[in-house]
Amino acid sequence: MPRKRNRHPRTRRAVVQPELPLAKAVAARSATAVPTADSARPADASPRSTRVIELLLRALPEAWRDKSRDLLVLVRMDRPIGALLLLWPTWWALWLAADGFPPWKYLLVFTAGVFVMRAAGCAMNDFADRDLDPLVQRTAGRPLAAGRVTPREAVLVFVGLSLLGFVLVLLFTNRLTIYLSFAGAALAALYPFSKRYTQLPQVVLGAAFGWGIPMAFAAITDSLPPLCWLLFLGNVLFSTIYDTEYAMVDRDEDIRAGAKSTAILFGDADLPILGVLMATLLFTLLLVGQRALLDWPFQVGLLVALALFGWQLWTMRERARDRCFAAFRNNNWVGGAVWLGMVIALAIR
Repeated sequence: MPRKRNRHPRTRRAVVQPELPLAKAVAARSATAVPTADSARPADASPRSTRVIELLLRALPEAWRDKSRDLLVLVRMDRPIGALLLLWPTWWALWLAADGFPPWKYLLVFTAGVFVMRAAGCAMNDFADRDLDPLVQRTAGRPLAAGRVTPREAVLVFVGLSLLGFVLVLLFTNRLTIYLSFAGAALAALYPFSKRYTQLPQVVLGAAFGWGIPMAFAAITDSLPPLCWLLFLGNVLFSTIYDTEYAMVDRDEDIRAGAKSTAILFGDADLPILGVLMATLLFTLLLVGQRALLDWPFQVGLLVALALFGWQLWTMRERARDRCFAAFRNNNWVGGAVWLGMVIALAIR
């Protein structure tokens, strides 16, 4: 017998009419069974990273391995793509603030801080979504959703990692950066709950993920110039793009669960709106390059990013779940292309 779909009353307006292309794509994806919360592992785990984790766990006593594995998966060590997407804009800021290769101290501190704070944010995200994740195919196997990690343990992980990030800032940066770190911690804690109250949680994510940009400028220049905030705006656009693509993977299940996202808000206009956001991001980065006096290598990097964005829109044209996820992952190359163009432009200036 076909399953009955019980939608939350507040989500009815977000559901696209059956004759529209998006509705057909969503219906086709919904045909797959949604696994229960006792799925063995998250569906989007990286096989390569999972193998590395298993190799490292062999050094631990056997009694510690299961819990250690679950805590590592909780903070997404099996999915490093999120940390890389956070790392590229932070490196953009470090190179621009230093007007070339940044001091090693700041490069190491901010690179470590990216991984620490991303891990902390993931722990808080799973705590906030502990009732929603079991309803979504891709997230049902996450440790907290599956009951292998308790909510209390997730909060303790968030607090511990946040304190570690603060210690890095306190020991190796200046007063302005320390002040900014409090706002960064607040954004990291706020984002996971934003999807319950706003249709634009991806924008909140962009602010949280991009807060390393003003912190990098503050650490290196002890100031927050206009270039810093222009780059910050670019990162908000970048995060909104890739996290919308990520949300498109789960759109049908998020509608049933009552979650909110830009993927649901955009509806059938998702791809055209993503195209506009991509063009706006590239224009913003072009303005960054002009203000920073970056020469042709940076413009070449933007052309590569343009080509990658074009591929993403093409590959998502049918809105297939795996294609949307592939487009999301492709943004790692976008961030790398922009950074490489920036590095070469600064080096030859």
